[in-house]
Amino acid sequence: MGIVAGLDSSPEFTRIVVCDADTGAVLKQGYAPHPVEGRPSDVDPQAWLLSLGEAAGGGLLEGVQAIGVSAQQNAVVPLDAQGNTVRPAMVGGDKRAQVAAADLVDALGGREAWAQSVGCVPQAAQPVTKLRWLNKTEPDAALRTAVLLQAHDWLVWQLLGRPVRRTTDRGGASGTGYWSAATGAYRSDLVELALGHPAMLPEVIGPSDAAGTTPEGLLISAGTGETMAAAFGLGIGLGDAVVSLGASGSVMAVHPEALVDNTGMITSLADATGMHLPVVTTLNAVRTLRGAAEMLSLGDLESLSDLAMKSTPGAHGLVLLPYLEGERTPNLPHTAGTLTGLRRESMKPEHVARAAFEGMLCGLADALDVLRGRGVEVRRVFLLGAAAELSAVQAAAPALFGAQVVVPQPADYAAIGAARQAAWALGVSQGTLDPRTPPMWQGPAAQVLEPGEELAVGQAVRQQYVSVREQTYPGAFR
Repeated sequence: MGIVAGLDSSPEFTRIVVCDADTGAVLKQGYAPHPVEGRPSDVDPQAWLLSLGEAAGGGLLEGVQAIGVSAQQNAVVPLDAQGNTVRPAMVGGDKRAQVAAADLVDALGGREAWAQSVGCVPQAAQPVTKLRWLNKTEPDAALRTAVLLQAHDWLVWQLLGRPVRRTTDRGGASGTGYWSAATGAYRSDLVELALGHPAMLPEVIGPSDAAGTTPEGLLISAGTGETMAAAFGLGIGLGDAVVSLGASGSVMAVHPEALVDNTGMITSLADATGMHLPVVTTLNAVRTLRGAAEMLSLGDLESLSDLAMKSTPGAHGLVLLPYLEGERTPNLPHTAGTLTGLRRESMKPEHVARAAFEGMLCGLADALDVLRGRGVEVRRVFLLGAAAELSAVQAAAPALFGAQVVVPQPADYAAIGAARQAAWALGVSQGTLDPRTPPMWQGPAAQVLEPGEELAVGQAVRQQYVSVREQTYPGAFR
């Protein structure tokens, strides 16, 4: 079919990959940071266009027939009736909106009401919560807001020359807090509840649909959020879960239907293929390891990992409940971490290091079990993030998760997923691909780790952790 490009506009940079449309092989790449200092809560979206132009320099897109756009989730771009930005885009976690999140939960009648309505409970990061904050703190700007776009919607609209028609995809829409993955429809009443008045919302188009064609004839696909694009770039399907190891952690899996979770632990997102991506988030992942490294006066996580490998599974009875920032899964927002099992023989640095790794991974296994408990099949776990390369993580994860673990080589999976979406839209437009079946691209190069003979030992360690959690916080998962 030729060549296609995928563009990923993350919170800090734009990355572009140019791929063979048939195989997915990466042919060329471009990169540029956004011209923004740090990670502010407000960003002029023109910064995204400037870094896009720089990343695409040097004729990177010559010969490209279609382009897909992935962008940071949770950014909301408020426009006036003429299509101009009312104020800078509101991006990131945005702790300013924590009170607004609580207000919204109460205004609709509680967490269960939100879960039933749109498959998630408002958090500070979500667009619906940011609209509530805008309404309460900048009422003039809220009043002038006539159109709402997310980051990838706005970029697609700009690439197409700002047409009258504005589009989004179901993946991006599912993260707003005012579109339901279960019904496939907007809840415009929730926009009004948050913003104080109605606003125009982009049309949700299908996974293989094109958003349009530029005047130069370049096809632009639907676009999607970074999470959905990365899942598509990895090529995950039914039976696969992805565990992301950042400061906090997230666990998502592919499922054929939307999950409604009245506890609010599951966020019911849609993916970039027509399936669903239930997500469970933990507040404490790599921050647990960094805390342990500092406590043990170690300079980096590699040293912590090497030290942990001198211990044995179960850390001589030490168990760390890693709720250092409180926890979201289980819902224990005001807790602290707990270290138990201290005996004279266990009070050694290597056992504390091992307990930190096992505590982090058992917390993520709890999140996996939330999905398993709702009928989500997990046969294979993709482990992402720099910490996935640590030997202590790789040694313990398969047995603690009870599944095969795949550690893909580092790559720009969100940009690759955006390019794959572009290839799909191009193939459909040419009549060479089925709109229900994405192109079969080669999977990522990866290390595959099996639980093997360690499974029984790992499950015993896991049970030790669960027993301590139940004694400390009885019924936390009920």
